[in-house]
Amino acid sequence: MAQLGRRRSRRQPEETTNLGLLLDDTDGRQSEQDTSGPSRRAGLAAMFQRNRTLWMVAAAAILSLVAGLVLGRFLISPADATDAEAPAPGLITVPVQYGKLSNDVTIRGEVAYADPVEVRIDTTSIAGPAVVTGQVPEVGADLEALSVALEVAGRPVIVLPGELPAYRALFLGVSGPDVVQFKTAVRTVGIDAGDPADPVFGIEAANAVAALYATAGYAVPESEQGSPESLRAAQESVRMAEQSLAAARSELAATRVGATPVEIREADNTVASMQRELAAARQSKPQDPVQIGNLTDALELAQLRRQEIGSDRTDAPQRAAVDTATEQLAQVQAELVRAEEAALPALPAGEVLYLANLPRRVDAVTTQRGSILDGPAMTVSGATLGLSGSAAEADARLLKVEDKATFALPDGSTHSATITAVAPGEGDSSRWGVELRPDPLNPEQIQELQGSNVRVSIAVGATDGEVLSVPYAALTAGPGGETRVEVAEGDPRDGEQTATRLVVVRSGLATPGAVEITPLDGTLAEGDLVVVGK
Repeated sequence: MAQLGRRRSRRQPEETTNLGLLLDDTDGRQSEQDTSGPSRRAGLAAMFQRNRTLWMVAAAAILSLVAGLVLGRFLISPADATDAEAPAPGLITVPVQYGKLSNDVTIRGEVAYADPVEVRIDTTSIAGPAVVTGQVPEVGADLEALSVALEVAGRPVIVLPGELPAYRALFLGVSGPDVVQFKTAVRTVGIDAGDPADPVFGIEAANAVAALYATAGYAVPESEQGSPESLRAAQESVRMAEQSLAAARSELAATRVGATPVEIREADNTVASMQRELAAARQSKPQDPVQIGNLTDALELAQLRRQEIGSDRTDAPQRAAVDTATEQLAQVQAELVRAEEAALPALPAGEVLYLANLPRRVDAVTTQRGSILDGPAMTVSGATLGLSGSAAEADARLLKVEDKATFALPDGSTHSATITAVAPGEGDSSRWGVELRPDPLNPEQIQELQGSNVRVSIAVGATDGEVLSVPYAALTAGPGGETRVEVAEGDPRDGEQTATRLVVVRSGLATPGAVEITPLDGTLAEGDLVVVGK
């Protein structure tokens, strides 16, 4: 700049000389034209047109000279700047804040329907192709207990609550945890299948299968252990055995046993008559020994006949027939019981779908009516949105189930959520998984949030209400170990001359940017300036 000024100063005499000559020339010409009036103005105009370039150069030179003089008053050279005095240092202060203070763990969370599960249906029990014949759900539909998730080969796949997948058919006599699950599941929908604590699939459980299919609106599946024909044959055998027993009993009732009363009376009369005749012969005089002997023989014969009368008539054969018919009836009745048990409804593994945490939402359907089912039929998830994220182990250990959290909605407002699970990472992952359940959302919010990634703040420590807080740098230790802050009473720009006062405080909740304080000795209010540096 100094060089520029010098160069400009060297040019000034030349420019001034030229300007003077120009002015002198102009004055001379003007003096010659003073007497001419209009001709003078015309001459000036002509002179300006002839020397326009010279006038422009002169004007530029004058402007440059003025600008240089002005800038020279304000520019300071580096040498002069080192001689200037530095401004007095001021106090570094920040205002005391008043509000709710919290220490948060912040994570990113994926918003999606919780616990997605691929639905696979066992089709091994289907004799022919596993053709989807109906009941294909739409994406977004809810599956509840007793819903029909799909219809395959004309048979339903009934939804029940449970976690254990169906892995075998349930029929009379089997036992295990799957039986307990079935009894528990149908009890939740009002069907009694027997004591859930009993792991045996009994008659009550089989009858519950019939009630289950009646509720779903489908025919009961045929038993895998028996057939209707076997049951009907057993029932017919029982009917015939009952008829045989009835006939045997009727014959027994109609069979005469022993002598009739008339026959007994006639035999008694014969014996009595022989006794009278024998007595009369013995009293006659003279006695006839031959007559007495004949009468004695006749009496003994009559007595023998009286004793044996009706002994040739017995019902032993009829009684034997009744016994035989009774045994046969018992046998066929036992066979009927076995046939009935074998014919009791069974629950095929491919006609029941156990899903935990019902209702479930259908997220995707990979089959359609008329197609052959092969692989997953659909994907379902929880019917409510969930938040899934991860946190570093140090942060995750500060979290616990039922902790509250907040996240931003698309409209900028905040929404609450609750932690449902915190689990260590799998394998070599050092990050822990965090699952959260948002508070109820309306359909519009669900549609906007699904599939998005949101910032989630989880308060791991918070004040009960609004408190005073300052940065860590504002806290100092007193000679007695007390905690204190220095409050500026004057203008902090006055530096050491600024009046300050010390306030003893008790520190509370600490966050990454501030710490809660409560004044113990001295007053402190929101907006007071506390010193954090000098």
